[in-house]
Formats: sequence, C-alpha cells, structure tokens
Amino acid sequence: MGAFHKGHLDLMKLAKSENDIAVVSLFVNPTQFSAAEDLTKYPRNSDQDSTLAANSGVDILFIPTVEEVYPDNYIYVGVQTISNEWEGTVRPTHFQGVATVVTKLFTIVGHGRADFGLKDLQQCAVVRALVRELILPVELRFMETVREESGLAMSSRNTYLSEVERSEAAEFYRQLLACREKIIAAGVTPQEAISEAIAVLSEKGFKVDYLEVLNPITMKPDVVPNANSRLVGAAKFCSIRLLDNVPLIVSK
Repeated sequence: MGAFHKGHLDLMKLAKSENDIAVVSLFVNPTQFSAAEDLTKYPRNSDQDSTLAANSGVDILFIPTVEEVYPDNYIYVGVQTISNEWEGTVRPTHFQGVATVVTKLFTIVGHGRADFGLKDLQQCAVVRALVRELILPVELRFMETVREESGLAMSSRNTYLSEVERSEAAEFYRQLLACREKIIAAGVTPQEAISEAIAVLSEKGFKVDYLEVLNPITMKPDVVPNANSRLVGAAKFCSIRLLDNVPLIVSK
C-alpha cells in the first residue's frame, strides 16, 4: 500500500532476480480499513515510491484508481474461518478487503509467483487459503520479516512514530524473543511465559490484544507447540497497532 521501506524493496529485488518481469502494485485499498481507521491519513508518496521501485529493478509499477479496482462494488471475497479470530475480532471487515483486492490483483497480473513478508501472519494465511480454494495460478512465497536496527518490524505505519517512540516500540519484539526462550526452555508453560510477557509490555505502555502460539496455516492455537508453530502478537502502542510474530523454533 505504498510508503515503501526496506522490507518491500527486498521483496522487489528478490522478485526481479528470479523472474523475467517483476510487477508491483501500489494501491491504498479502502476496503480493508475499518470505520475507526483514518484512510485519508495513511502515508502516501507515490513519486518517492516510484523511484524506489525503479531503483529496485521493478518492470511494472501498477497504480490503479479506486474506480478501476472497484467499478461497481458488487463482489467481495472472504476466507471466513481464518479471518474470524485475532485481527478479525478487532477489524471485522479487514480481511474481506484484503482477500478481495488480492484476488483482483492476482487476476490482473495472471500466472506467476507472489512474494509476501510474514509480518502480518494472519494475512498470509488468508492469502494462502484464497489461492488454494480458488485454484489461482499463483505460487506463493513468504519471507521472514525485515526489521529496523532496534528489532522493530518494518512497517509503513512506523512513520507515525517519533524516533524515541520507534525505539521504545522495539520492546514488543524483545518480549516476543524473551517469551520464546522461556517456552523453549520448558521451565514454564507457554501460557505462563505469555502472561509474563504481557505483564512486562503493559507496564511499558503497550495495550496487548493477543499473544499466542499459533499454527501459521490455520491460525488456530497449537496446544502442543511444534516446529511449525509461531508466536504471534498484536498490541497498540502510541498511535499505531503493532503486528509481529517469530518462529517458535529457529531453523539452524
């Protein structure tokens, strides 16, 4: 949705290095914003984004209008089961907007490979289910989150934070790592480790919505954590909502 950062640019460079043509869409999708979110304030700088995309080797930067993407507003796509929990409880129509616009963009571009970052794990699960259920001719690949030097997951919305706030926001990632280490050490139960992390974050000004060990495909809790499990969380900090996740077991 624009305001490109290093995470976006790394995906662009990867796409260009492995394919004949690299296509990037730039579209602030109105249907994935809730009534409580201010669509007009979302960061936009198409000129800068165009330059960054070109310098990353992108062949086509597709910047459609809302009217082109939603000519009649007749059809919406949903992935109900995966969309209902976690972010879906806070933003009930968000994933319907995501699923609809991704379906349209995949249809426009056609057969190929699509690369996504894993920061929004639930969004990745929705897209994966979408491609599988609609039998879309798209190969999906999900890459680990690119982070700022502090560890904060890169996000276009980080521009809403001051430098001090960005540094403080990195505590969210640090607590994910600390929680993971406690779970791996098996000295406490996953829920005890999670409760401790939430307590620390709350003391530091975070409003934690959830922190859970989840299956990345179904987005259901992994009662018995395993090699595929991910520790997933969301929290409000200052003016933004932070989403992040880490693998429960790090591959060597």
